[in-house]
Amino acid sequence: MDRAALADFLRRRREALQPEDLGLPAGARRRTRGLRREEVASLAVMSTDYYTRLEQRRGPQPSEHMLASLARALRLTGDERNYLYRIAGHNAPASLSASPYVAPALLRVLDRLDDTPALVLTDLGETLVQNRMAAALFGDASRHTGLARSAIYRWFTDPAERSLYPEADRDRQSRAQVANLRAAHGLRGPRSRAGELVRALQKANEEFAELWARHEVAQRFEDHKTLLHPELGAIELDCQALFTEDQSQTLLVLTAPPRTEGHEKLQLLAVLGLDRFTEVER
Repeated sequence: MDRAALADFLRRRREALQPEDLGLPAGARRRTRGLRREEVASLAVMSTDYYTRLEQRRGPQPSEHMLASLARALRLTGDERNYLYRIAGHNAPASLSASPYVAPALLRVLDRLDDTPALVLTDLGETLVQNRMAAALFGDASRHTGLARSAIYRWFTDPAERSLYPEADRDRQSRAQVANLRAAHGLRGPRSRAGELVRALQKANEEFAELWARHEVAQRFEDHKTLLHPELGAIELDCQALFTEDQSQTLLVLTAPPRTEGHEKLQLLAVLGLDRFTEVER
């Protein structure tokens, strides 16, 4: 671990970012060039003290998980991310690893979406980052760990996961989940995390095993969805997906046409989401 290089790199990347680059308010008075340390710490989901010690060459060696969070918070390119890992004493992650690194191009789009649900997913259905609207609609994805980080895994092992969809749409959703996993499995191979998910689900769920045997393959999302919110009821939304070039990550954006009931409910969802986050911050 090169503490001096790590500290200097983090500081310079922090100073190169502006609050508006990440959808943050600039504020009336900012003495700090670029982002504040506490802003980076918040974006990386770590304590300000921990991040400050890294910039002051006093911190412990960051884990790979911490480095992935820092790469996401600082909007690092792939080359910059690999450099960060190396100076911190780790091997650079493989491009198709289960790392929570997010493609910078998708993050730049996500940063500008604050009035509609948007999130970045891996090809295994793992939420890497979500805006407040998405958290208000789907719940906080950061609470999931292990195989349960995958929405595909949760769909077949946690009955509560299906409550977001009308009963009439659940069979179609099951087929779509398996078809998406089949595409990821073909790309990653049987010894990958995709293979691990398949083996676990074949043992855990008979429905999954039957659908897997059909060999349906697709990497897509329905253009139109009806989602069930516990407070707002059914919300009809249009779904748009933006894929990275290697198809490993997807930016999912959910919108509703103006002057529709779905649009009105999204406006209410924005208020509910802000209220919930305010309560948490208090």
